[in-house]
Amino acid sequence: MIDLAKIRAIDVHTHAEEPCGLHADDGYDELQTTMARYFKASWAHPPDIHETAAHYRKQNIAAVIFPVDAERETGFRRYKNEEVAQLCAAHSDILIPFASIDPHKGKLGAREARNLVANFGVQGFKLHPTMQGFFPNDRLAYPLYEAIQETGKPALFHTGQTGVGSGMRGGNGMRLKYSNPMLIDDVAVDFPDMKIILAHPSFPWQEEALAVALHKPNVYIDLSGWSPKYFPKILLQYANGLLRKKVLFGSDWPMIAPERWLEDFAKIEMRDEVRPLVLKDNAARLLGL
Repeated sequence: MIDLAKIRAIDVHTHAEEPCGLHADDGYDELQTTMARYFKASWAHPPDIHETAAHYRKQNIAAVIFPVDAERETGFRRYKNEEVAQLCAAHSDILIPFASIDPHKGKLGAREARNLVANFGVQGFKLHPTMQGFFPNDRLAYPLYEAIQETGKPALFHTGQTGVGSGMRGGNGMRLKYSNPMLIDDVAVDFPDMKIILAHPSFPWQEEALAVALHKPNVYIDLSGWSPKYFPKILLQYANGLLRKKVLFGSDWPMIAPERWLEDFAKIEMRDEVRPLVLKDNAARLLGL
């Protein structure tokens, strides 16, 4: 169990890139190395879950960690949610497992979601509309949302431009249109009891994301994927004020290390009373820790 009194922050956005440290290239290497250059990541190989846990334990930061099930759209094999959850169980003092299910799986995916929460300790779900190739308000995803809402666990949606595929020929086939946060407004209406996290500063739809989070009680925003020094002025304005209890620290590990993010966060204009909300308190409340 995570001891909130002992950790200094909760990172709500980290990736399980190599659960077992084993790697059989299916085309993902080029995507990942291109993305690492985009983010100026410093690692020589993607960290596995044990290495991630060690890094976060050293930094005294708890971390939500997840795979991305995008094999249908991208051709890159999926990491099994059960495997990720089992590996995280060995590091329950620092890691919080989320799962990822392609919404195209319909009732099969919904059944998997219920099972993962009931039997594997999964604490939430990651969806990536651009990588998974779906509009968040498409009814095909609703059986999965119904299951997630039943479990009481949050759903974290990628929003805005993504570093994944950036600079690659044709963006590696990934379409940004799927990740407009305004599409998630419909989801927040139709599933008002499902907690929703809009991941990342949502370039070029930042104001849409702020509007949805302000209007819908069940919608939050994480600040991952960008160095805080590049945050739009309007995002800082709302984080400091009206949305101060709905904004969450996220890094996007392993592309952005949490200590790098926190170093930049310490330098931006943020009210002293808001910093602990963003770094730990909001996430602890949202995740029921």
